[in-house]
Amino acid sequence: MVKVDDIGDYRRTHISSELGPELDGLQVTVAGWVSSIRRQGGITFLILQDRDGIVQVTASKDRSPSKVLDVFENLPLYSVVAVKGTIKSIKKAPRGAEVVPEEIRVLNVAKRDPPFSLFSENLPNIDKRLDIRSLELRRSKPRAIFRIRHTALFALREFLSSSGYLEVQTPKIIASATEGGSALFPVLYYDKEAFLVQSPQLYKEQLTMSFEKVFEIGPVFRAEPSRTLKHLSEIISVDVEEAYVSYEDVMKTLERLVHHTLMKVADTCKEEAKELGVEVKIPQIPFKRYTYSEVIDILHDLGDKIAWGEDITTSSTKKLGKITSGFYFITDWPTASKPFYIKPKTSKPEISEAFDLMFGPLEISSGGTRVCSKNQLTKRLKEQGLKPRVFEYHLKLFDYGMPPHAGFGLGLDRLMMVITGEENIREVTLFPRDRLRLTP
Repeated sequence: MVKVDDIGDYRRTHISSELGPELDGLQVTVAGWVSSIRRQGGITFLILQDRDGIVQVTASKDRSPSKVLDVFENLPLYSVVAVKGTIKSIKKAPRGAEVVPEEIRVLNVAKRDPPFSLFSENLPNIDKRLDIRSLELRRSKPRAIFRIRHTALFALREFLSSSGYLEVQTPKIIASATEGGSALFPVLYYDKEAFLVQSPQLYKEQLTMSFEKVFEIGPVFRAEPSRTLKHLSEIISVDVEEAYVSYEDVMKTLERLVHHTLMKVADTCKEEAKELGVEVKIPQIPFKRYTYSEVIDILHDLGDKIAWGEDITTSSTKKLGKITSGFYFITDWPTASKPFYIKPKTSKPEISEAFDLMFGPLEISSGGTRVCSKNQLTKRLKEQGLKPRVFEYHLKLFDYGMPPHAGFGLGLDRLMMVITGEENIREVTLFPRDRLRLTP
């Protein structure tokens, strides 16, 4: 039986990516979990995996301490260990170097094998894998996905912060719906009914009164009744709002934001892209622009007789995606199809200053110019069957002078689907929430 020790004074000096033949003769301490143990004659090869990759630890029957050999003999796979030893340059080892062990400390012993091999090409479906998500993340492919996600988040913040936007955090428990009463999660807030936020929309609009340019990256919640490959009940939204601009201005900001993010990922995550077998393509800007009316005409030519004013269905966007490549905007949507805070065009009120950013058939973002008149906003609320008194906390601020403003919300999870080539949004979300999943 293998003895389990505390970490004590052991501290890792190097991770796998920092090891190489140039460190030959250096004493190091490495740590991770045991992915394999292989014996060949009097030599035992232990493969240790950490956050960056693998380390080969090679023990010899003739030269290694007996305590080390005993542990190697009885150690279950997937156990967690720390190894002190000396780097030896060897061409056949990962990164051209192995660790010759002098001491090994077992930090935890695996009591069972995973329900599926972490190294097999024949994996169970996503739901089975999500049941043990943290263990599944030891696989190289999901680790690559979330390294890319980390880089994308950094790039988004980098671009917006350097462009003068202030990062803010707004409430996630609210008293009234942002976009009407559908798809809401009610919660008991002390003795009152409240809701999980659908969008930080109204808060970020209010913040343009003082900060002018704001952004937020955080969770929003939609009670999606269906379960599709591109919908979740909890998503991460990148929300941007700016004063003294229109939707034309924020479309330019959005395409530059996406362009910058993909450039950063392509430059930083070459190994991760290789692991996923994808090429991160840098889109040319400006993106193509189609008006809603132009899209309806295109769909008619494709045999889809959707009526003007109707929403563009999933099947219609799939048809559209077959004749369009990359990112493109659909602009100037029917006013009736957009939320109450979207501004109608002054010259043609039945059309709004709204846009969706698409990638093939996938909607990535939506936005537009906002209504900045209290009277017009009250009218829009009534037109959509909403009660202005419920939004009084928002409407009263318009009495103090609301600047013209515009903005958008970008779905980080869907952007990750585009970057990684994944077709199921759950693959790019650490712990996805949908109609059927509340754990882990």
